[in-house]
Amino acid sequence: MKLDDSQKQKVTSWIEQGLKLSEIQKRLETELNLHMTYLDVRLLVDELNLKPKDPVVPKPATPPTPAPAQSVPENQTAPEPEDAQPATPPAGGGVSVTMDALTQPGAVASGKVTFSDGVTATWLLDQTGRLGLSGAPTGYRPSPSDIQMFQMELQNQLQKLGY
Repeated sequence: MKLDDSQKQKVTSWIEQGLKLSEIQKRLETELNLHMTYLDVRLLVDELNLKPKDPVVPKPATPPTPAPAQSVPENQTAPEPEDAQPATPPAGGGVSVTMDALTQPGAVASGKVTFSDGVTATWLLDQTGRLGLSGAPTGYRPSPSDIQMFQMELQNQLQKLGY
């Protein structure tokens, strides 16, 4: 369907306002009396070289409270692979997750995690989807908020790799 220049400008302004394609489809129908399918709207936006804006995801309002730091006995640390990315303590008391450049044998993905209290551990995800954590002091349990932040950060890292 062909649009005139004023109609194209309206679609451009709607994209700049952050409207979704379904909202643009409704506005085309109500304001311009143009009946278009969702696919037609998508192709129109593509034809105009426009890109819909991604929705803004709000950040959590309160940071988790860090648990007291525990010392790691020297004989209980796991050996670090030579190809691992260095694990740096998270800024602001969060959880930091890194991926190994070379995945550990038997794992789909592996890496290191540094919790908000500074304790570092090695993690791996096996072929059955089980998550393993090792190298932390005996009896160490991260706080529930650290576990949740670890899972979310791990999911983000895995999505970057296409998992």
